[in-house]
Amino acid sequence: MSAAELEAVNQLLQALPKEGPTDDWAKARQNMAEALAAFPLADGVENKPANANGIPVEWSGRHGAAQDAVLLYLHGGGYCIGSIGTHRSLVTQIAKSFNGRVLSVDYRLGPEHMFPAAVDDAVAAYRFLLDQGIKPSHIAIAGDSAGGGLTVATLLAIRDRKLPRPAAGWALSPWVDLEGRGASLKTKAESDLIVAADSLHNFAKSYAGARRGEPLASPLNADLKGLPPLLIQVGSAEVLLDDSITLAGRAGAADVDVKLEIWPHLPHVFQMFWAMLSEGRDGIVAATTWLNARVGHAR
Repeated sequence: MSAAELEAVNQLLQALPKEGPTDDWAKARQNMAEALAAFPLADGVENKPANANGIPVEWSGRHGAAQDAVLLYLHGGGYCIGSIGTHRSLVTQIAKSFNGRVLSVDYRLGPEHMFPAAVDDAVAAYRFLLDQGIKPSHIAIAGDSAGGGLTVATLLAIRDRKLPRPAAGWALSPWVDLEGRGASLKTKAESDLIVAADSLHNFAKSYAGARRGEPLASPLNADLKGLPPLLIQVGSAEVLLDDSITLAGRAGAADVDVKLEIWPHLPHVFQMFWAMLSEGRDGIVAATTWLNARVGHAR
């Protein structure tokens, strides 16, 4: 752990306004875009916009990256903010060490498009890959925060709709309980410089409303049997810590091959800070190494 690097990240976070609940979603989206605009793109990665049956997507990959292996990436932002653009820095760094291409998805956001619109779009993007001839064993799904919850929900929807199972899932600081029952929402409130419990409540209301407890909105309420191998990474300083711990326990109890990594002292989606934080880079390499061992092309 580099104390100096972490202190620099924490100072950056403390300088940013910690937004409370809002109904001005255009402004909230603009604020997130502006806050992340300075995050650099990884060297040697090319980005190409595309369309997946009406859903905006973007391919990211190194020159010469395998074409037959894909990581489907779902951005965070509480299901109401965030985009391919806000997460392009993180995705390009992931693409540097993943043995294949990354496909980022601009799924529809609430409150304009409420649950289950995001799940439907993520599944549609997965179907798009299958239609391109990519084998399911050559596809993994990943996402951060709400995108991490959406990753698990998408794996559940793929199972329930009897589609071929992908190779693996990677959840970065996943938000999997929109009912807000984790004790860490209170016990980590002071150490989490990014996420506040009242904002999570507002996101949940604006995305899922009275349906927030349904399994595809809150995957902690789902039967997790039959999911592919799952890697969960979370920082110990974040209010969503208990979401990850509980998810790992319930997945393991359902006979899912699950690996939980709790990274000491680190903030929400610490991988996003890869350019400033060596642990951010290390977390991405650890995850892509895990993915590369499971995605078909690597074998």
